[in-house]
Amino acid sequence: MKEPSLPGTSLQRACRLLVAFCALHLSATLLYYLAGSALGPPGSPEPPPRRPPPANLSLPFSRPPPPTARSPTALSPTDPCPEPSPLLVGALRVEFSQPVNLDEVARLNPEVKAGGRFAPKDCIALQKVAIIIPFRNREEHLKYWLYYLHPILQRQQLDYGVYVINQDGEEEFNRAKLLNIGFAEALKEYDYDCFVFSDVDLIPMDDRNTYKCYSQPRHLSVSMDKFGFRLPYNQYFGGVSALSKEQFTKINGFPNNYWGWGGEDDDIYNRLVFKGMGISRPDAITGKCRMIRHSRDRKNEPNPERFDRIAHTRETMSSDGLNTLSYKVLRTDKYPLYTRITVDIGSPNS
Repeated sequence: MKEPSLPGTSLQRACRLLVAFCALHLSATLLYYLAGSALGPPGSPEPPPRRPPPANLSLPFSRPPPPTARSPTALSPTDPCPEPSPLLVGALRVEFSQPVNLDEVARLNPEVKAGGRFAPKDCIALQKVAIIIPFRNREEHLKYWLYYLHPILQRQQLDYGVYVINQDGEEEFNRAKLLNIGFAEALKEYDYDCFVFSDVDLIPMDDRNTYKCYSQPRHLSVSMDKFGFRLPYNQYFGGVSALSKEQFTKINGFPNNYWGWGGEDDDIYNRLVFKGMGISRPDAITGKCRMIRHSRDRKNEPNPERFDRIAHTRETMSSDGLNTLSYKVLRTDKYPLYTRITVDIGSPNS
């Protein structure tokens, strides 16, 4: 006679079967996962290498990463460079507490050729940029500029040259006229299509602030520590700016008659507005920059005529600029990191 089943026996059997099925499913899933991890699908790409640490995040002379290091996606030397550059690292630490040795800077930037020329090897730069620096008696500031800017410009994958326009003599300093001269002299050497006009004492704090030209004139130094990292006024166009060759010639270049400090950048702003152009700017974070502190230069006192001249930009811009530029080149020196052009620009009364 068949013994009666104990209460719950059927339920226990069902539970055992369910546990066994779950264990079998889990084992099969685990084996499939392990096999897939080991083999991977045919031709699956490796994960991209991690980006090297930023270049100028420490004081001189931490060695920057090779500026011509290939991006994760290899390019042909005949391909245009990607935009934005994959070599950018973002925010930078900028300090002026230690002296700079230019021989060491040249050693750390072996791809920069005589005269301060560089072009990327792995791709074709999107723009050919002449960087123009008006200059007189600022040797220490220039060393810091060269130390910080060359690695930045190389990471930005620009085809660029650095031109220091040195005013000879003891007359009042004339920043805008020196910038006009830099434009004219740079074009004698190379077919530049973009011009960045930079004071020697301003260093960008973020390499995403690309020193190139845009569809509208570009103001690059929008967030200086000198002004509490704020734009001092909406029309401000001083410090560092970029104009294409077409934009610069359209406004007849910069004025030649601003002797001494101040006014020329506002005159330039007026020229752009009168020719129907606007100003483009990076955001306040990307556009941060530091100024090297210094006392006012001798023979660069505030120009007492600047306000009157600014008020008459519309009447004077067609007869004061590139078309009336007069100067004499006294000497051109090709140094490893820059080209210095020493010029006689006359005097306020000449």
